[in-house]
Amino acid sequence: LLGLLLAVVGGFLDAYTYLCRGRVFANAQTGNIVLLGVNLTEQNWNRTFYYLMPIFAFVLGILVCEIIQTYFKWKKKLHWRQLIVLIEIFCLIVAGFLPSSAFDAPVNIMISFVCALQVEAFRKMNGNTYATTMCTGNLRSGTELLAVGTLENNGEQRKHGLWYYWIDLVFVAGAAASALLCQVLAERAVWVCAAALLSAILFIRYHRRMAEV
Repeated sequence: LLGLLLAVVGGFLDAYTYLCRGRVFANAQTGNIVLLGVNLTEQNWNRTFYYLMPIFAFVLGILVCEIIQTYFKWKKKLHWRQLIVLIEIFCLIVAGFLPSSAFDAPVNIMISFVCALQVEAFRKMNGNTYATTMCTGNLRSGTELLAVGTLENNGEQRKHGLWYYWIDLVFVAGAAASALLCQVLAERAVWVCAAALLSAILFIRYHRRMAEV
């Protein structure tokens, strides 16, 4: 359930930055890296800097996540993943207050940072490695498990393979919800993700309490 909730957020944010923040995809950095190389070749330094900043923000997000995990991993009152999600919520609330056009670049940088936190903090759930902010890895893993499970007549592997596809379908649902809500709420649509992440915090707290019983 937590993985599905985070996948909704991932799909929502990718569509949000495309529809409301300058038609870019801020979740994954492959496109930014390609465009960085193109603009370097063309010696277009302003655009080079434009694409370099979200890449740096993504790297920073990974570093911050690892630092928080190191120092808060054994804290009992606040799970380190809850702290990660709180930082995500704060960034998304701020992003919703920043008007489009004038602040699209800073918001895309913030969302790159948020997605790096999420992809690093929630890499594994129920023993499987999922990506909740992008689809390519899930598509590859799911197809591999389905193929191997079919060839070896292994129902458990087929089941895990279908879960990867399910995560990607939920990602699509998040993108569709974003397309609808961006028409109504514009840049403030990102606050829906903040509310969803708050639900994720409550979910984590509930499972921690159940583990202590």
